[in-house]
Amino acid sequence: MKRHVSKPSGGANRQGRSVYSLEVCLIGGPITKAFAKRNKVVCRTIEVKGSQTLSALHNAIFEAFDREDEHMYEFQFGKGPHDPKGLRYVLPTEMRSPFSMNEKTAGDVTRTTIGSLGLQVGQAFGYWFDFGDDWYHQINVVGIADQVPKGKYPRITKRIGESPPQYADVD
Repeated sequence: MKRHVSKPSGGANRQGRSVYSLEVCLIGGPITKAFAKRNKVVCRTIEVKGSQTLSALHNAIFEAFDREDEHMYEFQFGKGPHDPKGLRYVLPTEMRSPFSMNEKTAGDVTRTTIGSLGLQVGQAFGYWFDFGDDWYHQINVVGIADQVPKGKYPRITKRIGESPPQYADVD
């Protein structure tokens, strides 16, 4: 897999006039055995414009998985999802925190656009939601189109599996 770089790449076309098709799959979290038995795979496909931010992608994932309560989150880029040595894109409050700022903090999710990440088809990266309950997701780049069809973005185009309850005791 191509190593992620924090510099924009792909030129202006990839910045705003492309649509990225991202498959977001749940790979860990507080789900019950009954839920796991009913739902072997829980994935959502989301289309997002290159000009939209990681924060907009988070909002789409939040909606796609039918979540109710906001929590902290980050996006992680390394040799695979959740690589502790990989680069992290965090919330603005984390950008200012001396406890979380380190050489692996690459940027602010509200300012980093999808098109600036240099994503390639076949690449995977991580999304970690709720640092207490630890909902882990792998995001696979399944397509990049140079034309943006009309419509509202980001948008959910496919759902596989039920959405797990955000809090396991609700199952």
